[in-house]
Formats: sequence, structure tokens, C-alpha cells
Amino acid sequence: MIEEILADYQVPGATIGILQNGEITDFAYGIKDVTTGQPATTDTIFQCGSLTKTWTALAFMQLLDEGKVDLDEPVRTYLPDFRVADSDVTARVTPRHLLNHTNGIEEDIGDPGEDEDVYENMVAAIVDAPQFAPLGHTHGYSAALGYAILARIMEVLDGSRWDAIMRERLFSPMGLTSTTSRREQVDPARAATGHLIRSLEEGPVVTPVDYLPRSFGPGGNINSTAREVLALAHVLLNGGQAPNGARIVSAAAVREMMTSRVPVPDPYMFGPQWALGLIVCDWYGETVYAHDGSTIGQNARLRILPDSDLALVMLTNGGPRESMYHKVFNELLGDMGAGEIPGLPDPDPGLRLDPARYVGVYERPGTRFEVSADSAGLRLTTFLDPMQAAFSGRPERITYELLPVSETHFLMPPSDPLEDTQTVAIYDFVDGQAQYLHTNCRAHPRSE
Repeated sequence: MIEEILADYQVPGATIGILQNGEITDFAYGIKDVTTGQPATTDTIFQCGSLTKTWTALAFMQLLDEGKVDLDEPVRTYLPDFRVADSDVTARVTPRHLLNHTNGIEEDIGDPGEDEDVYENMVAAIVDAPQFAPLGHTHGYSAALGYAILARIMEVLDGSRWDAIMRERLFSPMGLTSTTSRREQVDPARAATGHLIRSLEEGPVVTPVDYLPRSFGPGGNINSTAREVLALAHVLLNGGQAPNGARIVSAAAVREMMTSRVPVPDPYMFGPQWALGLIVCDWYGETVYAHDGSTIGQNARLRILPDSDLALVMLTNGGPRESMYHKVFNELLGDMGAGEIPGLPDPDPGLRLDPARYVGVYERPGTRFEVSADSAGLRLTTFLDPMQAAFSGRPERITYELLPVSETHFLMPPSDPLEDTQTVAIYDFVDGQAQYLHTNCRAHPRSE
């Protein structure tokens, strides 16, 4: 059944792993690369994308255990030269704000390069970075910057570069031999190739972007296998202890990662809360911890169910949409009697909204959303970067319906068969107008 699901979505290859009661089962599907036809195996190495953030958060918590860092001390305690445009944020932003994506700092990093000093350069580059939101005001996902600042704190306190820290503090003690933080360290004979699907007729094609820049390292550049990602899940399920018995962090540090939470304005697509390096989901009353990751052509999904002593991971080299991951994991969960993932809410056709509260432009550098209204209701128009539109085969401008679920939450039905229904929050009303649009974990302030 799972193979049929993956084939229906034209995913070239995948590895799936299950950790249940301390035992790991993993299996592979498909091929590593459509041009070679080489089979994917359980030893195939995939790019983990933003699932990297959970690894980085775990290593940061080691410094907390050692008394070298405090989550609520200002960043400037550890990086005296740290500065952004807002002087109050400069003085008050803490590691906790960075870990849970409530710092509100715009990712205005320029080109920090590919050398060893990349995270030092990123911190130096944001001296004039504005706020897209006040400090602590709203969750707004940071793809690279927030965790790069954490990495620089780690470098200063540890005396090593982030890549070496991850190897010495996590990968080696956990006995991981396939997990790396640099693309140059990946065995090319075992590496999956990323693929894009520009149309159902064409099928998967090799991505034009092989890897993310080094600036994404602490937030997106770890490579691993399903089995070794489950070693990370084992640490979180077992109070900080790795499968090989090594003590990675304290049980108190794991509790802090899981219980220090902030609300997510759009609670439906990923989860209603964000912890420290973890998304917090509610599956019909069971608390589930998660993180997703995507590079340009590879994807990762991790779900951890402490009450069931269970974790699931899926790594793919082609575009899993949320509906696909739900179908695959629901098959596995059903086999184990562990429930299922909740679906999206239904729209409320009787809800009558004042369009003037929502209409406007919401944007950040490189991303623009326009909310408009007509006799049929609200519409949302997205604008793609021309380069992104060209290699993805999508138009630069796409308009969607917005179907209200509540006064602040909307469903956004797909515009073509390659998309799933998405969710959007439009919220934080001031003088009768919403101030933010939150979708795909990102917060966008009103600009017009």
C-alpha cells in the first residue's frame, strides 16, 4: 500500500523508519536518481533540510547542561558585538527566542560565503536588519538566520566550528557513521539525488540546485539515513540517552525542549505550538513532537509519539506533499494501532466576514501576498521569484480562494493537481485591519 502511495505521487525513492519500544525497522522504496535507475536502499543518504534544526537544538542544550549558556540570557552575553537595527531587540533577544522562532528579525544576511567563518559573517551582516515583528510578538519561522546565530554562540563557547561541534558532540558519541553536516562529507555512491515534479505528465526531473548554501548549515544542511534520524528520536524518547547507551543530554534538557512552547498562528498545517527545535502537534489528544525538512528536491518528515514509545521518519528524493506524508504515516499508524493524523478542518459556509479587515498586501523580502475580495469572497495572490517560477514550472503569479474556518483561519484549496490544500492565518487586528498573514510557518507583516 505504501509503495502504491509513493508511486501515485511520483516520488522516485524513499526510506522509511519505525522506532517502536526501542527497536528500529526500516525499509526502502524506488530509486536514488531517475537518470541512473540505481535503487534506493536503507543505507541511502538523504538531505534532511530543516530537520537539522532539531539536531542543532539538541547540541545547544548540551551547553545548557554544562552551565555555559542560559536560554533567557541576552544573546549579547555570549556575542558582545551582536547588533540588529532595533536597539531594544539587540539588548533583549535570547537563545529561547531563536530556538522557538519568536525573535522577529528579518533574514537580511547578504552573501556570507562558504568558508569556515560563515556564521560569524552572518551575525556581522545583520547590524542593520529590521524587525518583521516585535520581539516575542508572534511565531515566524526563520529558515537560516536564527539557528546560525545559535551556531555562532556555540562556536564562541565551545571553541570549535559548528560542523566540528555537531560531529564531536552528537554524531560521534551516538555512533553515527552516515550523518554529516557538510555535502563534501557525503559518500556520493550512497547519496540520493533530489528531484522536482513540474508536471504530472513530465514526472520527476533532477533538481537544478544540488544543495543549500552553507549559510543554511545549522538550520538545514544535515544529511542522514532513516535509521540514524531515528537515533535522534531515540534520544528524545529516552530522556537524553542514545541507542548505544551514550548520555547525550540530561532528561531535564529534553523536557525543556518539549515543554517550552509558543503558539503558532496557523495551527492546522504543522501544529498549534512550537517548542525548542520541535513542532508540537495534537493528534486527537496525543501530544506528538515533529520537525519537517525540505531542500530543493529532497524532503524529511519526523514524528515522535512519547505516549506510544514510537517514532516515524520518512526521507524522500522527490516532492512529498502533506497529503502523501499523511497517507503513508496513517498506513503505518493503523498497522500499529496508534491512531491517525488529524485532517484539516472544514470551512464554515455560514461565516460572514468583513473583507476590509483582511484585504491588503503582506510581504517580506522575496515573498509577497495580496489579499483581495470579490462577490465570491476573499482571494489570495502569491508572487513567485522569477527564477523559482522558471525552474519549478509555475507561473509567477497564482490566485487562490480563501475559505474561512474562523475569523482568523482559512483554507486555501489547490490551484493544480501538484498542490494540496493549504492553511492561512490572517490575524492580529489593529484599528480593524489584520497586521500579519501566517502560512507555511512564516509570518508576513502588512505593508499596504
